[in-house]
Amino acid sequence: MEKIQAYENVDRNENTFRNRHRRRSIIDPYCGYVSGWCGTISMVLTEIVFVKGNHMQVNYCVLEDMSEAQKKELYKRGGFDFSELISQVAPLIEDVRQRGDDAVQELTLRFDQVDMEPRSFRVPKEEILQAVNSLDSSLKEAMEDSIENIRRFHKRQMEPQTWDMEIRPGIIAGEKIVPIPSVALYVPRGKGSFPSMMMMAGVPAKVAGVPRIVVATPPDTNGNADRATIAAACMIGIEEIYAVGGVQAIAALAYGTRTIPAVDKIVGPGSGYVLAAKRILSAVVDTGPPAGPSESVILVDDSIDTRTAVIDLLIEAEHGPDSSAYLVTTDPNVARHALELIPALVAQLPDERRSFCETVLKTSGGVVLASNMDYAVEFINEFAPEHLQILTKDAENILERILYAGEVLLGPYTPGTLANYSIG
Repeated sequence: MEKIQAYENVDRNENTFRNRHRRRSIIDPYCGYVSGWCGTISMVLTEIVFVKGNHMQVNYCVLEDMSEAQKKELYKRGGFDFSELISQVAPLIEDVRQRGDDAVQELTLRFDQVDMEPRSFRVPKEEILQAVNSLDSSLKEAMEDSIENIRRFHKRQMEPQTWDMEIRPGIIAGEKIVPIPSVALYVPRGKGSFPSMMMMAGVPAKVAGVPRIVVATPPDTNGNADRATIAAACMIGIEEIYAVGGVQAIAALAYGTRTIPAVDKIVGPGSGYVLAAKRILSAVVDTGPPAGPSESVILVDDSIDTRTAVIDLLIEAEHGPDSSAYLVTTDPNVARHALELIPALVAQLPDERRSFCETVLKTSGGVVLASNMDYAVEFINEFAPEHLQILTKDAENILERILYAGEVLLGPYTPGTLANYSIG
């Protein structure tokens, strides 16, 4: 993991940042947002049950009171029943393989409610340039800064591209890194606009020197791709963009059609149907590691404002109903305060995001109390979260004890929003 600098003074309500003071962080990001907070709670139940307040249930778990079987339940992730999805997806993939663009057109009409002629699958260059020109100047500047941050981070990962060493006298061995010929970046749209995903996937591909970089993203009911996504692609230097999504996009990219040439690799998250399609087609094209539901742990002690920790918890919980999001603490007062804050903070979110958080925090998320930091760290290492934020007075010491986490963020000025959108 690389240590880099992250901007402090983050306005979590607007997902903006100002370059004033700096704090170290360790990152490997995705995306999210959250806004609005205030309120109280009516009652806390102290067993391994849930908290009720403001018509909301929140899991509350005391680790030392739990059996091993109960702990294993905490480690379970949300996910998809692939056995059922695969049976639904396989015929669609076969249809695209056999009929190409005609099948893509029909499936786009069926699932996206728009009838697109194959010649309109690819987003024209004029539309891409219009998307860039339509950006607010401050948003465009923020995106440019983010792209540069991401570029700098991944350039460091490329060093050195070629090396060799003398294993024994006269025996030379080494490694040469070369880009793959082509890659497709799938950028979903169902739960929002995700130019951040475009930047996080597109910039590394550019830095790696991949000759052909393709973007596939679902159309709206007018047949248009998301403007922020295609603007981000253009700013990165990607022009081959298709307003095609879902299973039909993955199948077209794997097998190739008359208008969508096949690629060597497909990366990016998506719905359960998209993930099922990637799983089926993994023998045809490299589909990379599975991009499952978001998961996060916020480790907090009494040195940090609990409200900050709860807001950071919601940054990931609002991703979707199948996310996992736990706030872990060794302080009973912090746990109680978090339980008091969560229902009212969630109540301030937009309807869809509020629904996601309510589902997550009563199923695969909530507040976890450990009697000491050893138990808290043990829980985190066993859970092995995608995202981990350490909000403690000795964050760097705690970091040395963390063995398994995809991303580690240190301190209250390195929220998931900043890492996911802009750090690198």
